[in-house]
Amino acid sequence: MTTHKLTCVCFIGSLLLGLSLSGAPLAHKVEGPQSCAECHAESVEAWRQTSHFNTFNEMHRRPEAREIAQKLGIKRIKHESMCLSCHYTSQEVDGSLDVIAGISCESCHGPAVDWVNLHNDYGEGATKETETAEHKATRIQKSVDAGMINPRDLYSVATNCYECHLVPNENLVNVGGHPAGSKGFELVSWLDGEVRHNFQRTDGKFNAEIPAEQKRMLFIISIILETEHGLRGTAKATSADTYGKQMATRTNTAIKKLGQVAQVLKSEELAAVHAAAKSGKLTINNADELNAAADKVKALGADFAQRNDGSSFAELDKFIASAKPKGTVYKPQE
Repeated sequence: MTTHKLTCVCFIGSLLLGLSLSGAPLAHKVEGPQSCAECHAESVEAWRQTSHFNTFNEMHRRPEAREIAQKLGIKRIKHESMCLSCHYTSQEVDGSLDVIAGISCESCHGPAVDWVNLHNDYGEGATKETETAEHKATRIQKSVDAGMINPRDLYSVATNCYECHLVPNENLVNVGGHPAGSKGFELVSWLDGEVRHNFQRTDGKFNAEIPAEQKRMLFIISIILETEHGLRGTAKATSADTYGKQMATRTNTAIKKLGQVAQVLKSEELAAVHAAAKSGKLTINNADELNAAADKVKALGADFAQRNDGSSFAELDKFIASAKPKGTVYKPQE
């Protein structure tokens, strides 16, 4: 009998606002966290206890951030720089761009101007408790069509993490000295740690732990996304310098881990994702092949996430057990 050794090592995860490195093309659609607080007070309070919230006041003051900015010729970290898209929430009003928060609600769930009213419209004369199932399904679909990233769509929500913190910028790493990715990150422990704000399923009574089935899905999705974005990151490498080496190394690690998970679960679906990942050679100046492989991984990975709920993946629990919550979980006062 073959024993598969599988360690809980994943990388980078943070929250993207849906903005580019050069500015904030969707900033005109940002509502700001105050709009969310009207109905999700406990979730916003949980956010206020996190590093994501503190970024607004702290990130641009950190010595390492100032050093990176100086190397890149950035004079104003908090304004008009590539730092805005991943470290802050920006809002555009009348052509003026203002930084209004750190990494916040819309960083995960999408700029909300077009969907904020749709998602809490329970129907004429109805409340959340009395809304019909048909109306709820239509309401959610309309909200998603308008730009909301549904929390139940784990792959799409988690994609935001990897858009920022698997750093897709060779110059930022090689010249600025920015890490190619934050160490010690994986979705299970971080999403079930200080950023946890699961109040919906308990009617706001307490901050619920992520269910075991969902943890299994997050564990797998984290590896798939690490692979997908690692392939895309490696595709951007033009030299065998720090960025290219680190991106290729972490991508190779993710691909191997993906293969291990496929074997542990005896999953043909994950075996297909693994084969797609291996179709791109991890070398510099190989963008077309690597991006094609990443596209295949994304399509197969997103389909896997839609078709499975984690209920049959109990074999992963022994590996997930080592993923302790990152930071202090917020608990509302009694």
